[in-house]
Amino acid sequence: MRTVALLAMACAFVPAILLIVDVALPRIASASVQFFVDATEPGHRISPYIYGTNFHTLGPQENIESQRYGGNRLTGYNWETNASNAGADWYHSSDGYLSSSVEPAKALMDFHEKSLEMGASYTIVTLQAAGYVAADRQGPVSEAETAPSKRWKEVKSRKGEPFSLKPSRFDDYVYMDELVNFLVTKYGDASTPTGVKGYSIDNEPALWPHTHPRIHPHKTTCEEIVQKTIELASAVKDVDPYAEIFGPVLYGFAAFDTFQDAPDWNRVKLGKGYSWFIDYYLDEMRKASETAGRRLLDVLDLHWYPEARGDNRIVFESNATSEKNVAARLQAPRSLWDLEYVEDSWISQWRAHSREIPGVGTTRQGAIALLPRVLASIEKYYPGTKLAITEFSYGAEDHISGGIAMADTLGIFGRYGVYAANFWQVSQKVDYVAAAYRIYRNYDGNMSTFGDVSLKATSSDVAKTSVYAATTSAADQTEEGSGVQKVHIIALNKTKEPLADSFFTIATDRKIADIEVWAFDSGSPDIRKLDSPMELEDKAFQYTLPALSVCHFVISLE
Repeated sequence: MRTVALLAMACAFVPAILLIVDVALPRIASASVQFFVDATEPGHRISPYIYGTNFHTLGPQENIESQRYGGNRLTGYNWETNASNAGADWYHSSDGYLSSSVEPAKALMDFHEKSLEMGASYTIVTLQAAGYVAADRQGPVSEAETAPSKRWKEVKSRKGEPFSLKPSRFDDYVYMDELVNFLVTKYGDASTPTGVKGYSIDNEPALWPHTHPRIHPHKTTCEEIVQKTIELASAVKDVDPYAEIFGPVLYGFAAFDTFQDAPDWNRVKLGKGYSWFIDYYLDEMRKASETAGRRLLDVLDLHWYPEARGDNRIVFESNATSEKNVAARLQAPRSLWDLEYVEDSWISQWRAHSREIPGVGTTRQGAIALLPRVLASIEKYYPGTKLAITEFSYGAEDHISGGIAMADTLGIFGRYGVYAANFWQVSQKVDYVAAAYRIYRNYDGNMSTFGDVSLKATSSDVAKTSVYAATTSAADQTEEGSGVQKVHIIALNKTKEPLADSFFTIATDRKIADIEVWAFDSGSPDIRKLDSPMELEDKAFQYTLPALSVCHFVISLE
């Protein structure tokens, strides 16, 4: 017997621990990469809501489980008339972009009903908190018409009067609790199969002065977003106590760190020991929830568009598939978890200081290690809070590098116990991102999916490869009482060459009965079935991972 050190990733709040497992290994002396999967100790449940999108970007074949209705347009959305404002994205135009209808909440109803039709079980709806929403559809709003003015309606969390399913369009206010009541009346509360499950507290509040200066021209303060979260969450839960509240919907690292250098950040953190704004927000929401006698924040909601650079930034910039950008993109998901990986970005240069993460370890100077950091903050300041990444992209969505980065990221989200994640499209075409979703959610064209219970899995070379493993929950892990257990392994080859010497070892007391392999690669985003691997002794097999590929191994154990 040889002792193998496996880096476990099974605990959502202590995501990296060292586990020693005795595994009988074949004699492999010169393998280029070795993969290890421990099927003896299933870990946490993988939330299906990590397989999500914004605005139905992907179709039924991707088997999406959560859909979010959010983004800059929603900050100025008036649910009573469906008017909205584009903000700085498009001349501060107030118009009918989200819906031409004047039927109350028509844009939201159309979105939610399409989500249900597509089979998504979780819809996240954005509620307005910046202060004002569009009063008309008369086009651009001038600086002189900045709120308050006749071009805007004031937003209030509570109506304080009986709700109406036909709200007045002639008063000066729009009420958020009345909107929630409207949706509950039509679809049921969040405990029902058709109810809206989650509500986010607006969108990227630290950027309101930049994205919506006609609505919120002054810098958003830390105390302001906490107070607005408390008020709006309380109003929502009075109407639907089963609904989950997502906040504060932060746009990126500068917001995570100092809330975009908020005017009151230095004051509110003074003497509190907070390492970043996320700590403060969680602590304040915990205290408010204890006072209220109920949880007012269910899900910490962040956005993540990597700042990593090759020739330029890998997201939002031109030349997305240059050699340097591709190389940076393939490594960029490591910034989500790797305590040693330092990307080329302003974050690593200026903001990602070496830190001790309780129960995990110390990061290298410049390493971001985002998920361990965030989960440690949750555990310290508001235990039990879930984590969502409701906007993210790695760019090049119609290129193999974008497909590999997405498959890598979805695996990381599952490993670290992320609750929900929603892809935001930034490229014109998304064929390779769609393939990454299908490799998890519909690899064989019959809606067969990756397992829903995480297993420990490691690679001997995390720069060249990534590996994720799962099995099915106890209720589903056998086939018609046959006692066959399914183990799923997704392995990524991030190199331009086939990895012929790739060896997989499974720690299990069962026997391998069958292995299927499904994959996509640089030749095509279409997933195809490949030849089965060559088995070795002691629950191990060898396989050649195609160049720049994602392979899904479906292993039957009996």
